[in-house]
Parts: sequence; C-alpha cells; structure tokens
Amino acid sequence: MNQHRRDLLDRDLECVAADLLKHDPRLSALDVRVRFDGGVAHVEGSAPDAADLAMLRESLGRLGGVLAVWDRVHVDGSAPRVVDLGCGGTKQHADNLGLDVRPGPTVDVVADLVDGVPFQDESVDQVFAVHVIEHLADYLPLLAECHRILRPGGVLHVLTPWWRHVNAVADPTHVRLLDVQTFKYLCRPDHAGRCWYPLVVTRDEATVFADLLPVKAGVRPADEQRLARFFD
Repeated sequence: MNQHRRDLLDRDLECVAADLLKHDPRLSALDVRVRFDGGVAHVEGSAPDAADLAMLRESLGRLGGVLAVWDRVHVDGSAPRVVDLGCGGTKQHADNLGLDVRPGPTVDVVADLVDGVPFQDESVDQVFAVHVIEHLADYLPLLAECHRILRPGGVLHVLTPWWRHVNAVADPTHVRLLDVQTFKYLCRPDHAGRCWYPLVVTRDEATVFADLLPVKAGVRPADEQRLARFFD
C-alpha cells in the first residue's frame, strides 16, 4: 500500500473514532484523543477507571482497518507504567522504561531477556515487544515473564515480521517465523495455566500485530467466538 493511501485511511479512521467517542454513551466519561499512524491507534488522555479504558480498547479494536491500540491513558489520575523490551535505540514513548542487553541513551535497564525480565510480579501496565521475539529461538519463556509482570488488565503489544514478507528472512538474526495463527496457540492455556486474551491480532502486508491481555484475576480465557474473530 502506498503512503498516500495509508495516510488517507488513517485520517478516515480518526473520523470514525471521533464519531465513536461522541456518540457511544459507554465512552462518555473518557477525555481522550485518538491519532492513527499506519493503522495503529495512538490514544492519549484520561479515564476515571480501568473499566472505561478497557471498553475504549475493545471499541477501537473492533473498527475495520485497526491493526493495534496503543494507549497512554491516565487512569484515575495515574500514568501507566510501560516497559519497552529490547528497545535498542528507539522507545515507543520517551517515558517508557527501556530494557536492552546493551547500554545506550534510551536504555534504562540493562538486562539479557534470556535471563528473564527484572521487574516484580504485576508491577507493569503495558509491555512492548517490538521486533523482539523473532530474534529468540525460544520466546515462550519471555512471554511467560511478560505474563508475570503485567497487572490484571495490562497489555502486551507485540510486533513481528509476517513470515511471508521479505523482512522475515532478510535479517540473519531472525530465527523464528511468525504468523497471526501463531498467537492462537498463546491464547489457549498452557501446562502452567497461563494464556492470553486477544484484544487485537492481525497483520498488514509486512507485520503481525498482537495486543494481548494476560488471563489472570478478572480476565476470562477467550471463548471460541472470540478466537474465531482473529484465527482460523
């Protein structure tokens, strides 16, 4: 898709989101702004409680053409605590906690993801794993760590090359090929009882996007109807 059309689609999604916020009474308590970039909803503002934010995420994720919902919404006056795993030289937001194996200007915590994630249980509101898991021969332990550190209602945001795009094989440090269907496995309970609830799992011509809730207190596993929205 050329950039001009992508920009037009983003502007159209912004109009649809504005109408949703104006006319859906379930979202009336929110004071938020929604901007789209490449089909990803970037949301800023405030919400009175976590249930209102959850409703917003679900409502935006239902819109056709939305690839992911990334929010920096203050809930009851508190800013979210967000971690960028394997951030390298780029964090998704300047206020995120950047974690990488090598020190650098954007790195707040130096750690090797193979050894785990050095944060306490249920201490984080969001985790970004942007072009990370394709570099790991076994990424399931890392996802288990993300499940552990996320609070109930927290979100894991994953971006990874789609296996059929040249980007998936052009980098020799990529050791895993992934598809939307890969995440169906992650949304069913494993032997330790962990699983993820899919908020949005989709792709464009180059990238797989997954927004996932850890199934723990207050979150039920996805039923077959929910799974059918994203997976074969």
